[in-house]
Amino acid sequence: MKTAFLSTAYLAPVSYYACLCRYDRIIIEKYCHYVKQTWRNRCMIATTNGLLSLSIPVEKSESPKCFTKDVRIASHGNWQHMHWNAIVSAYNSSPFFEYYEDDFQPFYEKKFKFLFDFNEELREMICRLLDISPQVTYSETFLPVTKNDYREIIHPKKEQSEIADLSTESYYQVFQQKFGFQSGLSIVDLLFNMGPESIFILLLNENAQ
Repeated sequence: MKTAFLSTAYLAPVSYYACLCRYDRIIIEKYCHYVKQTWRNRCMIATTNGLLSLSIPVEKSESPKCFTKDVRIASHGNWQHMHWNAIVSAYNSSPFFEYYEDDFQPFYEKKFKFLFDFNEELREMICRLLDISPQVTYSETFLPVTKNDYREIIHPKKEQSEIADLSTESYYQVFQQKFGFQSGLSIVDLLFNMGPESIFILLLNENAQ
């Protein structure tokens, strides 16, 4: 049984879901120390003006080493409204946005206390939309770096070439004629553009492992 290790992520990139598809078992880390500027609280979408990073505000911890599972979503600001408006603006002309809109919208209305809980409920819903059922468990302690460990490899500052074993084929994107194909985007980019065919894109290079 092939096992891979992931951190929690907000509307994670396509490579993250390729990992969920291609490994028999996934362990998602709960006890790593929270690190800023990762996919844990942000995602990247494609808009008519180019790439846009969406970031969930989190409360500052009293401890310098806060476990990811304990990170609270900040109550100030109106990030849910802003994120949803940005997603609608970016993808309302994509082929499958209307098909999935009602699945995503409640996540931008319901209040969540903890980032981990929000991310995981969202991930579980996206897995259902992709029609995948990964065997996911959560770590019960901090895990040292190990084989098939993507916790810090699937990262905003990492080049796509560094996660070649999770690469996928290019797919149709709404703004492709304007910007060319843009890799490293959130799973919503694939889902809204390709719909039920998304799973085939995620599995195309699974033999590259």
